[in-house]
Amino acid sequence: MKKIIVLITILVIYGCNNTPYLQENSAFILWKTSSFKYADMGFIYQNSDEVKLQIYANGQSVMSLRVMEDSICMSALECMSKTNFNQKVLNSNYPKDILTHILKAKPIFDKKDIKYTQSGFIQNIKKANSYNIKYKVSKNKIEFIDTLNNITIKIIKDI
Repeated sequence: MKKIIVLITILVIYGCNNTPYLQENSAFILWKTSSFKYADMGFIYQNSDEVKLQIYANGQSVMSLRVMEDSICMSALECMSKTNFNQKVLNSNYPKDILTHILKAKPIFDKKDIKYTQSGFIQNIKKANSYNIKYKVSKNKIEFIDTLNNITIKIIKDI
């Protein structure tokens, strides 16, 4: 019986152990959608499996997003598929991995209309009645603006 308890304890401890984050950046984060509006300092954590975004106000975490391979968790409780997250928070016409690409500063929409710059790239992507996106990535700044849907995500790292 004692061996079983020890085995269960070991499984619980190591089974709940997440992969450590390989990158951690402080950042000023502006997040503006119809359902959320935040602008404050925060952190972006990244490993091979997920990206985590945390925004703080007055030293308290006011928003937390964990973006994993198949789902997105908001705060500690609500998790949903990436497609469902886009429908509820962003735009249903966006590709399911758009938030992952934005947080990792990677091109979106399969590099559609990409123009490379000295420090990154710019994409201007339009679809009538669906979106009008300007996405700009440079060394320490990510800027995603959809004027048609009034969505802005700006991240300025290591301020």
